[in-house]
This record gives sequence, structure tokens and C-alpha cells, in this order.
Amino acid sequence: MKVSDILVRPVITEKVNRQMERAGRYTFVVGKQANKLEIKKAVESFYGVRVANVNTMVVPAKSKARFTKAGLLSGRKPSYKKAVVTLVEGETIDLFTN
Repeated sequence: MKVSDILVRPVITEKVNRQMERAGRYTFVVGKQANKLEIKKAVESFYGVRVANVNTMVVPAKSKARFTKAGLLSGRKPSYKKAVVTLVEGETIDLFTN
């Protein structure tokens, strides 16, 4: 698998920002077929850091509905796989610069 197939995008939320600052944990949306070893190698090669630990989880699909002028629109959000990567002490990733 290519790095772009493994690491889809980083997750940027308030909770993740707190984890980045305090514990050195970074969260990424990853490909469904990627395993922990592939995720570790992809993060180390793409960002040039050392990874201590990788935790993965599959976020289930959700049903969504909203009211509009046309009536009730309903659909589904797809499921995705998420990885929480813990870096070695002293390592950081700067996700906010180009």
C-alpha cells in the first residue's frame, strides 16, 4: 500500500489538540485495510518521527436526517478507521504548517 492509501488525513478537533499538547498523541483517519505496522511505518516515513504506539478503532456508520423545505432528507455517513499514534518522548509533528 502507498502512504496516501494508509494515511488519509489528520483529525483536528479540540480533544485531539489537547492530546497533541499533553501526551504527544496524534489522530489520523486511515485506510480500512491498513494494520498497525503499516500505519507505524507510514507515519515514520512521511513525518520523519519515531512512533512508540499505535491504537486503531473503526468508527461505525451513522444515520443522519435533516428537515428542509423539500421535507425530511435522510441518509448515512460512512464508517471509517481511525488511528491514534503516540510518539516517542520529545518528538512532535507540526500539522498546521504547509
